[in-house]
Amino acid sequence: MSNDGPDRRNTHAGEQPAADSDLALRMKRLGAKLDAVHEVETRKAAADAAKQAASGPSPLGRAFRLSAEFIAGVAAGGLIGWSMDRFLGVSPWGLIVFLMLGFLTGVYNVMRATGQLQVPSDKKDGAGQ
Repeated sequence: MSNDGPDRRNTHAGEQPAADSDLALRMKRLGAKLDAVHEVETRKAAADAAKQAASGPSPLGRAFRLSAEFIAGVAAGGLIGWSMDRFLGVSPWGLIVFLMLGFLTGVYNVMRATGQLQVPSDKKDGAGQ
């Protein structure tokens, strides 16, 4: 191994080694560009988060609402059916019928909450004519 000196590091024919000051200057410029890009990305992320927060409830909150709408319909139907069976003595028909009605009510509530069912135009007017 020969020691050719500190200036002959990985140079090709005809190239001169980069000066330390030139390298430091390029690194500063690259650092400034990266900082600018990082700042723009941070602003974009903050704007997206604000836009999403302003657009409505979170997906998890919406899922809880929809599940509660469905479960409430089924539970109410089951409770009414069970009560009818107990007091009228028509067991098990009251429970069967009202569980089915509760299921349908739950599905209707979920569809209404998701916006898949539209309110008819004559009901949108509010007060009767």
